[in-house]
Amino acid sequence: MECSLCGHSKAHKHGKMPNGHQRYLGPACRQTFCEEFDSLYYRRHVSPEQIRQVLQMHSEGSSLRGISRTSGLA
Repeated sequence: MECSLCGHSKAHKHGKMPNGHQRYLGPACRQTFCEEFDSLYYRRHVSPEQIRQVLQMHSEGSSLRGISRTSGLA
């Protein structure tokens, strides 16, 4: 796995997070991160299915206010 922070090609496994996801350590930057870091799902309390639905509504031309009202996400 490549480190999302420093770009090093070989990040090492570095234990597990409290939610059960694998934690990695960047050898050059010495920072820990998870697989979801720097992705659409990072630090979101929204399921991937909800994100898919919102993106689908947006691509169909719905307004952001309409999407927020329909999905219940603020």
